[in-house]
Amino acid sequence: MWSTSLWNGFLPECCSNGMLIIDFIAVESGLPLLNPYKDENADFRHGVNFAVAGCTALSAKSLAENNIVNVALTNSSLSVQLDWMSSHLQTTCSSEKLNKSLFLVGEIGGNEFIYGLSQGKTMDESRRMVPEIVQTIIHGIKRVIGFGATQIIVPGNFPIGCHPIFLTKFMTNISTAYDEYHCLKDLNNFAIFFNRNLQQAIDELKKDYPNITLIYGDYYNAFLWLLHNAGSVGFDNSSLQKACCGIGGEYNYDVHRRCGAPRVPVCVDPSTHISWDGVHLTQNAYRWIARWLIDDMLPKLNCQV
Repeated sequence: MWSTSLWNGFLPECCSNGMLIIDFIAVESGLPLLNPYKDENADFRHGVNFAVAGCTALSAKSLAENNIVNVALTNSSLSVQLDWMSSHLQTTCSSEKLNKSLFLVGEIGGNEFIYGLSQGKTMDESRRMVPEIVQTIIHGIKRVIGFGATQIIVPGNFPIGCHPIFLTKFMTNISTAYDEYHCLKDLNNFAIFFNRNLQQAIDELKKDYPNITLIYGDYYNAFLWLLHNAGSVGFDNSSLQKACCGIGGEYNYDVHRRCGAPRVPVCVDPSTHISWDGVHLTQNAYRWIARWLIDDMLPKLNCQV
């Protein structure tokens, strides 16, 4: 899905340098990588990926009502992707196959805050959006259950205070603003607030669907585990919060010269970096996070890998 071809040390715009979490889950399950739904010639016998880069849980209308601009210029929100899923499943899948399938709903709901905070939204304004976003995700999960899904993973958000985009935008000389990993406490506390609301909503949903396996995907703690153990698994401790594909500043990130822009370079060895472009992660980071998630979630699933 994402280009990994290099031209003279520069890279066309993309959201990682290789495989994503869903890809590693597929590989670990013994399946081929999932093809994107919009590839009309793809093989979907083993699954399909409906995700769209830069998408939001909220619709374009809801974003506009919250005075947020989707800078990715896509209106393929969660509801749109679920419409695609509905059309696809009606023509390709039996109920027996759906009963044996694993559905990953997200990670979604984070771009609203990336866009909003980058465009001047306050933390309080962002917090007030959380209930609407969480309920939109829950409504989406109910639709997926209605399609026939019985095993569903719903990921939470990453600790966004560790991302170069926000470390750059909200850089401060106040040392107490940072935690032991040099992540911004306020932003990570906001991510915790969002994740707790999502977890509580999932727990309530379980009461209505006792026969459905609903699992919260703990992306937050998976990322912190990687940050804590990065040096021992091959990452460069001096570059843990620097974008590999980027330029300028303490975190190698410049909002005006982002990854994919002309003459924005790529680091020599992406496998030593956690951050790919200041927002998304590198393939190697996703590999280790996926490993943590699989170990955490597998005992809760009715399947074997």
